[in-house]
Amino acid sequence: MTLKAVIFGFILFISFVAFAFSLKRMVALISIGKPENRLDQLGIRIKKMLTVALGQTKLFREPIPGLMHAFIFWGFLVLLTAIIESILEGFGFSLQFLGILYNPLAFLQELFTGLVIIGVGIALYRRYIIRPKRLQVNKHSQIHATIILFTILMIMISMLGQNATKILLEGSNHNRFLSHIFASVLTSNEYLTNILLFEFYWWTHILLILAFLNYLPYSKHAHILTSIPNVFLTSLEPKGALKPINLEAENVDKFGASDVDDLTWKQLLDGFTCTECGRCSAVCPANTTGKLLSPKKIMEDIRHRTEEKGRALKKKTVTIKEGEKNPLENTLLHNYVTATELFACTTCMACMQECPVNNEHVPAIIDMRRSLVLMESNFPQEAQVVFKNLETNFNPWAFSASSRAEWAEGLNISQLAQFPDYEILFWVGCAGAFDARYIKVTRAFAKLMQKAKIKFAILGSEEKCTGDSARRIGNEYLAQMLMKDNIATLNSYNVKKIVTMCPHCYNTLKNEYSQFGGNYEVIHHTEFLAMLIDEGKLKITKEEISKITFHDSCYLGRYNDIYDSPRKILYSIKGITNVEMKRSYSKGLCCGAGGGRMWMEELEGKRVNIERTEEALALKPNIIGTACPFCMTMFEDGIKDKEATDNVKIKDIAEILSDVVE
Repeated sequence: MTLKAVIFGFILFISFVAFAFSLKRMVALISIGKPENRLDQLGIRIKKMLTVALGQTKLFREPIPGLMHAFIFWGFLVLLTAIIESILEGFGFSLQFLGILYNPLAFLQELFTGLVIIGVGIALYRRYIIRPKRLQVNKHSQIHATIILFTILMIMISMLGQNATKILLEGSNHNRFLSHIFASVLTSNEYLTNILLFEFYWWTHILLILAFLNYLPYSKHAHILTSIPNVFLTSLEPKGALKPINLEAENVDKFGASDVDDLTWKQLLDGFTCTECGRCSAVCPANTTGKLLSPKKIMEDIRHRTEEKGRALKKKTVTIKEGEKNPLENTLLHNYVTATELFACTTCMACMQECPVNNEHVPAIIDMRRSLVLMESNFPQEAQVVFKNLETNFNPWAFSASSRAEWAEGLNISQLAQFPDYEILFWVGCAGAFDARYIKVTRAFAKLMQKAKIKFAILGSEEKCTGDSARRIGNEYLAQMLMKDNIATLNSYNVKKIVTMCPHCYNTLKNEYSQFGGNYEVIHHTEFLAMLIDEGKLKITKEEISKITFHDSCYLGRYNDIYDSPRKILYSIKGITNVEMKRSYSKGLCCGAGGGRMWMEELEGKRVNIERTEEALALKPNIIGTACPFCMTMFEDGIKDKEATDNVKIKDIAEILSDVVE
């Protein structure tokens, strides 16, 4: 064995041992979290891993940055073969034993080396020339990112130099077209010099790789190691479902998450997988309108606190310097994440939609809200009024529960208790029953069902709030009380099929009631109306000469992938011109009312509903179309603020359709 092989073997062994130690440390830190099963439905998980992690589908939602990252990511996957070959060369071997397969492999290595260099160039151009807001981070992070990019660049150049000198020394290029192109720059005309250059390039290449490998677990680029597993371990529960707390469990004196060991190990893994790309914060309605909340910061805080607590737990004794606080006495809540940040979240899930590694920001935020509400009674003052009304009146307002069916006066609508021969239950919802503006929508939809001769009934005063707002504000106890009461009522009538106008009711009934024994077929009214049109039960006989822009409700769209049915209804009406806002479909901007924000004042920055209203008004529509009572309220307030009520009307899809159906 040569001296080079001995020295290299020792370095390689030390590097791999150090890397294994670093991985063990990371696993130990993540193990601080609570247990959770994420190994079910392996087929679906593998498919998700192939499409999202390896296929980079989420990154291509922004084409240029997506292509840039894909070049680098796919390049490193292919160039793992080149790294293996470099390691073999340290011991005097190569991959040429592959025979006829070696030439195409060498071609692919060259191709992806070029793509990685292009990707690095685009990344540097974006970071220093284009300078998008989400990349304008602190100076330390900027320097760190630049060092990483130049390290990747040097790994590629040293590999080209290694191959270029080998071409001259061995006399065969094996389809190494890129190395051949750069040979005049990277090599010499002297044989002995090329031998020295080969050794220089080889050592530079392999040492940079080993150094980079051992640096990863301690940097924000740890996602290179964790992103593929993290995507594989994505939650397969319905997107709109929050996990319940077992409020009746014995020996449980703590609810929600005040520190990292209250979160699950997967939530801690999310923190280590965060790429700090800022895509989540760039689409967050709270962050983009000047609030403190940054989903990216939440992920960073989880990681930093996990590392802090992990180090403290590992030490048998903790030395506290004067003026410092014991790290074991710190918590994720308050020391890292504030209540102000958490309650700014609208739970719109735009952050999770855009995250290229499938981090789950919203569940972590809700878990911390639960701790604030249930353990500290720490929540915005307005929420106290909502909680009280939900407890006493079973709706967020002070309206008496006994008046819940008054909206139906004069329509001859049966209540479930008196109409056993029904086909579908119409879940009216609190806004549909009590909000003066949305009652018009409720009546319009009910009349459409009557015209279609649908046998439907309502619960009337037996219906209670679904618990959506209480649950997302963090009051899991109150939410479960309402949910279980409703489920008992629904099951007593053997309800199987429900239609509702409110996406928040829809999401809760469809995705969360099954957690407590309530299993129903739930349909949103836009889906139902589109179906009635298709079946010929509703006939459109009039035109509507209007320019309409439709706003996607987060709980209808991102939560439940319903984008087409409301538009299908609009397209079926002659005279309507539908114009899309820049942020629409899965990229739609929240109205600002989700996550219980409907009931809270915005005291920071610009109001979210004003931001969204301005985007809609910029298209100069006659009508802003909605399919959610919360969205309607926020737009009504928005156009009043912009003094546009004389020019623009806010209408639900049911109202628009009602105007053209006889």
